[in-house]
Amino acid sequence: MTPILTAIACLITVTLGYGGLCAASPFGDCRRCRGMGHQLTTDRKGRLKRGKDCRRCHATGKRIRAGRWLYNRWARIYRAGTDTPGASR
Repeated sequence: MTPILTAIACLITVTLGYGGLCAASPFGDCRRCRGMGHQLTTDRKGRLKRGKDCRRCHATGKRIRAGRWLYNRWARIYRAGTDTPGASR
């Protein structure tokens, strides 16, 4: 195969793999708190203790993946454009 066909095959594989990941597991760990939901701090003796709640994930430790966010946005726009108000199905 030529290098261009190899690159295209790799991009398709990565895209389908990421799409499958977003479908199977739409939420990933928060990047700021690494999925813990809070930051770790130390007390004056140097022992670890729980810090403040993470403001980015609101202490859940999860975030929505970019691919799933794009899919949700597309689906919302599609539903809004195809639904006719007042029509019976």
